[in-house]
Amino acid sequence: MDKSPRPGRPRTGRPRTFDEDVALDRAMEVFWEKGYEGSSLPELTAAMGMNRPSLYAVFGNKEALFRRAVERYQSTRMDFCDAALEAATSREVVERLLRGSADAQTCPNSPHGCLGTSGALACGDEARPLRDELVALRSAREDRLRQRLARAVTEGDLPAHADAAQLASFVATVLQGMAVQAAGGATRGQLYRTIDFVMAAWPGK
Repeated sequence: MDKSPRPGRPRTGRPRTFDEDVALDRAMEVFWEKGYEGSSLPELTAAMGMNRPSLYAVFGNKEALFRRAVERYQSTRMDFCDAALEAATSREVVERLLRGSADAQTCPNSPHGCLGTSGALACGDEARPLRDELVALRSAREDRLRQRLARAVTEGDLPAHADAAQLASFVATVLQGMAVQAAGGATRGQLYRTIDFVMAAWPGK
């Protein structure tokens, strides 16, 4: 007996047109705009174009989806950071980090601000591990910048008395402040003016 599907019978399973990266980008934007706890499963599934069972099957639960969204954000929106750290001077490093962040935080077709800063800024006990992971990500970026600035001191690009840890903390604070300002409506031009002020005071060459 022929057991092939009858013409017109709907097939089960994931649609052939399903694109996991596109669905993840849409989830990322929901989390970016609303934060982890502010993003409901109905909002996420609607944005991703899939039902709840499919979401669980592909991405796991909401917490796992958020982690995947953060990874996606790091690889697609913060990918300029590695190149910035390889710039020839500390001044170039810092300016590229700041301007790259300003661009990412004010992209016309994306939520404004930074997912890493606002994703789990205010959360309850259940989401505290996610908040701690985001804090750890920011700390790791700051530490990489500290190491690069310490190298700049060794190479004579920064004054011998410069405190690499304090400078890295200063830049990290500016970055987080820019993210908050962008989420509140600050324009790219306004962020650039802040960056100009920072660079005018930078001790490097």
